[in-house]
Amino acid sequence: METLDLNCEKRQLGTKGQVRALRREGKVPAVVYGPKRPATPIAVAGRSLKASVTTDASQRLLKLKAPESDLDGCHVIIKDVQRAPVSGALLHADLYEVDLSAKLQVSVPLRFHGKAKGVAEGGILQPLVRTIDVECLPTDIPEAIDVDVSELGIHDAIHISALQFGPNVSPVYDSDFAVVTVLPPTVEAAPAAAEAAPEEAAAAAAPAEGGEAAAAGGEAKKAEPAAKK
Repeated sequence: METLDLNCEKRQLGTKGQVRALRREGKVPAVVYGPKRPATPIAVAGRSLKASVTTDASQRLLKLKAPESDLDGCHVIIKDVQRAPVSGALLHADLYEVDLSAKLQVSVPLRFHGKAKGVAEGGILQPLVRTIDVECLPTDIPEAIDVDVSELGIHDAIHISALQFGPNVSPVYDSDFAVVTVLPPTVEAAPAAAEAAPEEAAAAAAPAEGGEAAAAGGEAKKAEPAAKK
């Protein structure tokens, strides 16, 4: 995966007004931390950060550019971002410093390709997960894991064991963990139930009608002796 540069600078924890002023300058307040680094408040270039949090690059490796600072040259990944509820603007980011020589676990998206055979038969393609966790070196983090669904029939599923990973990338799941399936069609269930309803109604009505006839016959027999008297 390509490593992107992210311009940043250390900052002091300030008031809400100072944070808003920082955002007006096109910067985003953030915190960088790691196993060997205490939480350090920084300000990062908003435009560069936005380019790094796209769906396919949520775990992209970033290299901090901070001249005359011990942060310069540090490699980080994005652990979390906070967004404005309406505009979606970036409000804050948590950056995790990584050791390029140590493996770590990260979440990467699945990228589905092709049209499943079961969909052509009326089935519904149902991804069971959208991301999976893998273990690898920071420099080997994949942008996405490709999943070809073309051969999937109805009730078929693709499992972790069928996916292709890089030579230094390992999934942290059991091999039989399913990631996508094709569900059977469900639109025919309602007409079938509607056709069965009249038959069930007729079957329920038949004993009732027979019972009424028997009751009527019994009343007629009781009335005959009374008439002879």
